[in-house]
Amino acid sequence: MKVGVIYGSTRENGNTELLTEEVVKNLPDVIRIDLKRYRYHDIIDQRHDINGFSPVDDEYDQIIDQILDCEVLIFATPIYWYGMSSVMKRFVDRWSRTVRDDKYPDFKEQMSQKDAYIVAVGGDEPRVKGLPLVQQFQYICEFIGLNYKGFLLGEGGKPKDIFTDKTAIEDAQKLGEVIKERA
Repeated sequence: MKVGVIYGSTRENGNTELLTEEVVKNLPDVIRIDLKRYRYHDIIDQRHDINGFSPVDDEYDQIIDQILDCEVLIFATPIYWYGMSSVMKRFVDRWSRTVRDDKYPDFKEQMSQKDAYIVAVGGDEPRVKGLPLVQQFQYICEFIGLNYKGFLLGEGGKPKDIFTDKTAIEDAQKLGEVIKERA
């Protein structure tokens, strides 16, 4: 079973990445997709234009091709202003184009074959204030067809603070075992 981790942070080795690595550290086949390393543009909403969406010259399709090859997706984002990072949001927004793209005629069907988890870390009561982010991802999964399986929220603001959140670290290890058992 191939697990795709989609990292949506702009920080190197940030708390969200560190917590997510605790989840996947014992999984055999993990693809790490660090969104900040790709050049992809904001969506230009052309859903209602006569000719539909215009082609976009960027690296977005490289990301999509990788996630379509996975059975499990982990969306890892810091909690910024009580929501997902702009990097992650820009990526998800582009799905509006992908569901209408002739190159991906069965995108929603392919996504419906995948399990999805959310890992998010924030510094301001994330187990309460991160819940709107979780709900947003639940709606995203429902719309696109992903099999939403759960979330993990951790607390940390400064670099490496996540390691002081023992509950989140333990929960990350448990989540890794759950995913491993499904393989």
